[in-house]
Amino acid sequence: MIRLTSLARNGLSGAALPARAMIGRLRQYGPRPPRFAGAYGSVAEALAAVPPGQLAGYDHEAATEVSFEAMTQVHLWDYPVLFWLDRVLAPGMTVLDAGGHLATKHTAFRRFLHLSGITWAVLDLPAIVQRGRRLQAEGHLPASVQFHEDPSACPAADVLLASGLLQYLEQPLADLVDRLAQRPSVILLNKVATRDGPEVVTLERIGPTRVAYRIRNHGQFKQELRGMNLHLMDEWVIPGLGHRIATHPGLGTSISRGFALSSHPPKAVR
Repeated sequence: MIRLTSLARNGLSGAALPARAMIGRLRQYGPRPPRFAGAYGSVAEALAAVPPGQLAGYDHEAATEVSFEAMTQVHLWDYPVLFWLDRVLAPGMTVLDAGGHLATKHTAFRRFLHLSGITWAVLDLPAIVQRGRRLQAEGHLPASVQFHEDPSACPAADVLLASGLLQYLEQPLADLVDRLAQRPSVILLNKVATRDGPEVVTLERIGPTRVAYRIRNHGQFKQELRGMNLHLMDEWVIPGLGHRIATHPGLGTSISRGFALSSHPPKAVR
């Protein structure tokens, strides 16, 4: 587990931080545990710390509808993604919505974008894919949206959208892209949790489950993107969407960021 360091530097006095950390750690075991608890060096270490009897990971039926209504709304942090989708999409293109849950972004964005000529495919975990297909069969989700749980089975995509996925993605982004049928021309990443210090993995409470949540080192992540030969077209910070780990407040508040990337030089994107 990561140790508390640089207490005063993160905006809390050295006297106040240990007290807050103690309160946060005690709350883990109460009836209303904090949303974020624990600080670990890897996803495996975080998941191993989930107490016996509690669900670990996102791939559970109980987690599929948590915050569904909120995710189908357009929020402040969606507008950079809407800007870039409006800029790059053309009829006949395919969007692969990785971590797209129950097609929530399709539901939110179709009020602002012309998606009738766009193939929209969702890539997600088996429990979510199964729930999405059941909702489609019941007429609650558009029949045109595709649901996939295997990256290699997804249609060749022009645009890869990953909004809120990166903090839950256990594998490197490059590995996910390499498993796709073709390399997308444009990759839009949003709500990526970052920090200036070493990467931290915490446990997030999502309904009845505890899910590993990665807060990436900002500089290292940008190096990872450059290593994929991706060209950075845009980067933005999302105000007010950072998180502080209740049990480890000395680690500071994460910074949520978005990235618009192209597989080609930026001049190739209209």
